[in-house]
Amino acid sequence: MDRMPQTSHPQKLDVDAEGLRTQVLEFMPALRAFARSLTRNRTEADDLVQETLLKALSNIDKFDPGTNLRAWLFTILRNTYYTEIRKRRRENDGLSVLSQQETNIGPSQEWAVTLTSLKDALAQLPDDQREALVLVGAAGLSYEEAAAVCGCALGTIKSRVNRARAKLLVLMGAEASADVVEGDAVALSASRQASSTG
Repeated sequence: MDRMPQTSHPQKLDVDAEGLRTQVLEFMPALRAFARSLTRNRTEADDLVQETLLKALSNIDKFDPGTNLRAWLFTILRNTYYTEIRKRRRENDGLSVLSQQETNIGPSQEWAVTLTSLKDALAQLPDDQREALVLVGAAGLSYEEAAAVCGCALGTIKSRVNRARAKLLVLMGAEASADVVEGDAVALSASRQASSTG
């Protein structure tokens, strides 16, 4: 009698976990874009996504089926990022590396210049505004999902996104356009937001 529940429950869990693992991997591009917006550094972002995936996959049995997997993953990534920031501060490791941004784009092409300008403008946004804008604009989360990921009120997220869009418009001089910056998820969605409010 004890044997029956022990064999049937793990089989169900394995099937669910396998399906969830596949879904988790499908969110990698969105996770990477969000990580880049937080760290502003390609290598740091890749490390952050890898750590997030390891945590998610090793704790997949803790995910509640029927809830929002994307928001769960973004929450893990965000919490991992801020935990690492606090750890570095405690160790007094110097956070200047986090503000460095890699640019391997030559300034001769118009799209490259615009993309670089957009990335620079995004980097100038306050962290909370940039985070909110990327979650809603680039990652496609609803305001409610973004509020859950950031652990704040719905109105706070809406306010952050609106302020971020307005500041981005000012910083970019309302010049960014989606056709110029296609290919970069963060840049593309921010450009769409800018053109839709301009």
